[in-house]
Amino acid sequence: MLLDLKVSDFAIIDNIHIEFTEGFNVLSGETGAGKSVLLKSLSLLMGGKAVSDSVRTGRSQALIEGYFDISHRADIREQLEMSGIETEEDTLIVRRVISSQGKSKVYLNGSISPLSLLKTIVSPLIEMTGEQAPLIEMTGQHDNKHLQNKSYHLELLDIAAGCNELRHNYRQAHEKVLELENQLEQLNGDEQSQAQRLDFLKYQADEIRALELKPGEEEELENKVKRMRSSAQLSEFVNLSQSLLSDDTDAALTRIDRVRDLSANMSKHDSELSQQAHLLDDAKAILEEWLFFLQKYSDHLDDDEASMDQAQEELSRLRKLQKKYGQSVEDILAQLEDIESEIDQIENFDLRREEIRKLLKEAALVRKNLATELHKKRQETSSQLAKSVNKELLDLNMKGLQFSLRVDSKKDFGYTGISEVEFLTQTSKSDTPRPLAKFASGGELSRILLAIKQVVGSGSQPRTYLFDEVDTGVSGETAEKVGRKLHKISQGQQVICVTHLPQVAAFADTHYLIEKSPNKKSVQMNVKSLNQKDRVQEVARLLSGEKITKTSLQHAEQLIESTEGH
Repeated sequence: MLLDLKVSDFAIIDNIHIEFTEGFNVLSGETGAGKSVLLKSLSLLMGGKAVSDSVRTGRSQALIEGYFDISHRADIREQLEMSGIETEEDTLIVRRVISSQGKSKVYLNGSISPLSLLKTIVSPLIEMTGEQAPLIEMTGQHDNKHLQNKSYHLELLDIAAGCNELRHNYRQAHEKVLELENQLEQLNGDEQSQAQRLDFLKYQADEIRALELKPGEEEELENKVKRMRSSAQLSEFVNLSQSLLSDDTDAALTRIDRVRDLSANMSKHDSELSQQAHLLDDAKAILEEWLFFLQKYSDHLDDDEASMDQAQEELSRLRKLQKKYGQSVEDILAQLEDIESEIDQIENFDLRREEIRKLLKEAALVRKNLATELHKKRQETSSQLAKSVNKELLDLNMKGLQFSLRVDSKKDFGYTGISEVEFLTQTSKSDTPRPLAKFASGGELSRILLAIKQVVGSGSQPRTYLFDEVDTGVSGETAEKVGRKLHKISQGQQVICVTHLPQVAAFADTHYLIEKSPNKKSVQMNVKSLNQKDRVQEVARLLSGEKITKTSLQHAEQLIESTEGH
């Protein structure tokens, strides 16, 4: 709901700050006090078009700022988060800045945002009717929540019919059909492009397979090239090692044999020497094993220059693959798996296409059944809704006006089904029903919305309702019924109503007075929240006009007291 509204340097508004409350908020004032200006500032919060001449004369810019509580609107919080806008403490601060040059800026929670996002976010929060303040210019899927739009007619009917779960199931089925249709369209795309893609993938796969890579191959190739480049030094090392260990007359193995013979001779003097003689045998075995390794190792050092060129070529090709497919051999092999998988999909094109067609046929049948069930439920509810709304309209002094709904079936499936719903009105039974959007006045729109909301309720998502001209052409008992219905609608959400009727104002939870005060240079509008004493004074003025009497004051007190608890 709208908690705070701040407006500065807008038209005749110098600087106002209104703290709205939950429930029924009433705005009243003398004719020409500036209520239309206030409502126009509210329409800007909802994405209305900004014009430069709305900036107060002599000022560089106008500012309109609204502070919303969105704690009960998870859908709005999700939209903000998806747009990268933080929602601390479940609040939304909307700021419109309009320059005298006609430029406009939008801020949502301090983040500069496009006007389209403002409409998407705020439009579902506020309903607005009446001719004095223009309706929001709708551009997006979620920007259609007002009484002159067929999409909103459908939404109200669905609330009355209790279609929420069925509509959700249908939407999921519809999205599944669209997804499968998109997949099939892609499969049925340019076959030449598919063939070119297949050739390219096969080229990539062959390029990778040619190296016959295995994990750890990069390190192995690098060592091989490094060894070949140092073969001369390594061969010298092998030869020297063999000489020192076995070939020389004074080699290590020869010395070990001499020590072994000496220890055998000495064992007759101490048996412990013979017991430990196996250590010399072990040392000799280790050295012989090392010599055997060197012999095999030297065989690899004899590789010719062609072998070295081949190893360097393999490493070079590996480096090229790394630039294309990944930093490591493991990455390249993983990329090969993906390529082979895509090749398989393209080569099994016909099989995949037939599978998608089968799934699409099944999904389309589910969607059709849900759409038919949804449409039938809407048709069944429409006549009962019209009957209940007409009963409410009689209470609102709209005798002769008949409300009805037209529920047609469309050929094409949409996100809400196959139903096209439109509200109709006729001035008499003999008159032809005509679209509500084209032939209802602002006051009629307000009271029709009031009647519908009385019957349908608010649904699961609380919002703010702005009523203007709801009191046109009513008085007395009818006016009291209008006030009572407005107060009932406001329970658990918020209603802001501009009224000239004391019977309506008496039901207010919070009452604000709009005043226009002239000064030497210009005219200025002020809005103030009324305490109990001031409220009685204002209701008395609405009852008797400018001349307030004791009788009108007493009548005002009685009127307010009679509405308490309602």
